[in-house]
Amino acid sequence: MKKYIDVLRRATIFSGISEKDIESMLNCLNASFREFKKGEYIFRQGEYIDHFCILVSGSVHIQSDDYWGNRSIISEVSVAEMFGESYSVHGSSAVMIDAVATSDSTVAFFNVKKLMTVCPHACGFHNAVIQNLLIALTHKNQALMQKLTHISKRTTREKLISYLSNQAKLFGSNSFSIPFNRQQLADFLYVDRSAMSNELCKMRNEGLLIFDKNNFTLL
Repeated sequence: MKKYIDVLRRATIFSGISEKDIESMLNCLNASFREFKKGEYIFRQGEYIDHFCILVSGSVHIQSDDYWGNRSIISEVSVAEMFGESYSVHGSSAVMIDAVATSDSTVAFFNVKKLMTVCPHACGFHNAVIQNLLIALTHKNQALMQKLTHISKRTTREKLISYLSNQAKLFGSNSFSIPFNRQQLADFLYVDRSAMSNELCKMRNEGLLIFDKNNFTLL
């Protein structure tokens, strides 16, 4: 467990918590670590979960498939990012999304009931972690609102411009890499892949941008 401490310290939920106290929290929250191969599911739609997760290595997509197999990517989970907390905190609702490893990954699982109840050891950092959980949930809500800004655009071009412009702002540069391949980007923006690829080529020909795989430069 100790080898993951440096990653966990970067997680919002452990912000301001010392390395020693994080080690104590691993026991307090019944932490466990599991490895997943690329393509394996961490959890699936319809399941009930009582643990929230933190990605300590690899990459994970939060996604949803409809009855006919059409896939929508809701978000990409980065290392040190938390996921599954909304369903685990509520407890009585079945998961409506899938969490799937998009590369070989390691995930930390924490017992949410241990977090939401009074610690028998009167840990001084327990309340700080609960406050950090609320901050993390706020960040998640802001990210989802940003995505709604992208997908609420009327055309494929407008969705691409909204998303790519936001990425440029996040990176502080007109050149950046995105965490999606073409199909994944189409699933994220809820557009047809062929139509999106054609639009990207048109934008390149018009001198708006250049790209190579998942690397983009806005002109």
